Amino acid sequence: MKLITIKRETKEEKRYTLKMGELLTKVTYVQKAFLSIPIKTIHKYRETYYGEVKDCEACNLAK
Repeated sequence: MKLITIKRETKEEKRYTLKMGELLTKVTYVQKAFLSIPIKTIHKYRETYYGEVKDCEACNLAK
């Protein structure tokens, strides 16, 4: 039995960019978990309309 695991979870979130405005996109979170309890988010990224993978730091949550 592993005590520390890495898991991915995809959620739909509203994001805001200056060029496109508000958009609904799928955001994937990579989290470190101890006994299936999430401890820390290691990385989060999103897939664009054109299939590119971008870091979530490039877009804001609010206007």
